[in-house]
Amino acid sequence: MGGSVASVSGRAPAVEVDFALIGHQESWRSAADVLAVLRGSERTALPDDEIRDILPWIPPRAVCHVEVGSNAGATARGLYIDSFIPPDRLGPAYVHENVARVRGAAACAINAGAKIVSLGGFSSILIEGNFDQLPEKHDTAFTTGNTLTVAFIVQGVKKMCALQGRNLPRATLLIVGATGDVGSGCARCLAPGVRCVQLCARNVERLRKLAVELKADGVQVEIATDLQQFSAEADVVICAASLASPSLLLGRIAADAIVCDAGYPKNLSPTAEMPGAKVFFGGLGQVAGGLSFAPDFRGVLNRHPFPDVVHGCLLEGMALALERRFEPFSHGRGFITEERVQEIEAIAARHGICLAPLYNADGPLEDELHCHAEWSRAYEVLPRLGLPRDYRSDSGQRA
Repeated sequence: MGGSVASVSGRAPAVEVDFALIGHQESWRSAADVLAVLRGSERTALPDDEIRDILPWIPPRAVCHVEVGSNAGATARGLYIDSFIPPDRLGPAYVHENVARVRGAAACAINAGAKIVSLGGFSSILIEGNFDQLPEKHDTAFTTGNTLTVAFIVQGVKKMCALQGRNLPRATLLIVGATGDVGSGCARCLAPGVRCVQLCARNVERLRKLAVELKADGVQVEIATDLQQFSAEADVVICAASLASPSLLLGRIAADAIVCDAGYPKNLSPTAEMPGAKVFFGGLGQVAGGLSFAPDFRGVLNRHPFPDVVHGCLLEGMALALERRFEPFSHGRGFITEERVQEIEAIAARHGICLAPLYNADGPLEDELHCHAEWSRAYEVLPRLGLPRDYRSDSGQRA
């Protein structure tokens, strides 16, 4: 797929690899853009049907070098490794196949000598409960990155409430996907500061266990496996479910609810009707010290309308690499506490990694003048990347 990419994965690294990022594409549109860069701009773009035929046969591999800068003057160098999980194979029927792909990507990171590896998207969901599924790790540490993801979700919810003039202590908070690592971490951080928390997930036993934990701290809790079973409409909603595609319909929420979609892929269905709701994409951070990719994947791997915005799960590995803390900061399920969130927030902030500007598929949601300037900058970059100017968000939507 081109000499530049072969050089990323095919030769011994000339410099130390501080970190590796393991990810996958959430839509066929984004997968097509990745393949276009890998094949080179001189080649004709592949038809959609050929991409769907080819992608399942591509093994996990490093596709580019990544360099991240710190406000403190440090620099960390790493690799982005794509597991090439097909976007339509994220469901339960493909679990064993996808675990094998994540294992293959992990082996690439280990062979490259990466000191720490962040697991992005479904990679962390597949592995979070059992790091033993990974290859023998030698001197490589793995982190799901979920703690920094939780930090940015919580910061985003608080910021959105402030922007909308909402009183969070009086709110009813609904968490969809509440028993996952991210959902339960959000519950522990936010539940003590709201009027009532509603926990929704598929596994009732895990729901009961989390409810007992929160009630012990004096939190008013409701649990349900069906969103229609709750007694009140939620004012604030966090969507953090492990869904194979954007298919969530929230149903009974307040007409002007604040909704954080923190899924990868996105949770909310495009057909969801919430005309008065204030929706934003959560769990995202921005690198003040800058990011660079070789080959240049700007706007392709980080498909956001602002510069140097990345999902928190991947940023956690970068932050730890800049801090020179090569350790499995986030691992397992259900171990994210408010204290751990504050610790990773402090590490990230020390290196200029902070909450990204809030936005959704329609554009910026805060600091209108500043965000408009950043939005315009991003639009100027798009044509150089071979992307249309009407490209909007990481979900591949257009205006």
